Amino acid sequence: MALEITDANFEETVLKSEKPVLVDFWAAWCGPCRMVGPIIDEVSTEYADKAVVGKMDVDANQEFAAKYGVRNIPTVLVFQNGEVVGRQVGVAPKDAYTDALDSLLN
Repeated sequence: MALEITDANFEETVLKSEKPVLVDFWAAWCGPCRMVGPIIDEVSTEYADKAVVGKMDVDANQEFAAKYGVRNIPTVLVFQNGEVVGRQVGVAPKDAYTDALDSLLN
């Protein structure tokens, strides 16, 4: 399962991580988000030792969604050393997410 990321733990979990971080910005009412959710959970399991993979409910946590300009969901941001290095808006195949992480791990 993907880690639950909130406004309260975002800085510690995402910005201060020594590993690459993939964050899925989503909401329960969003149909496309429900399509991406299981993919993110798979990526989380496969990259458990190599990267941080989490999901952030934008209805409950608006501070960082606004800070990073998340206007459409699902939006997946990839962070390295506290900086956004990748952005995928909308539904994408699993390899779009794994390729983004792999490029940071090699």
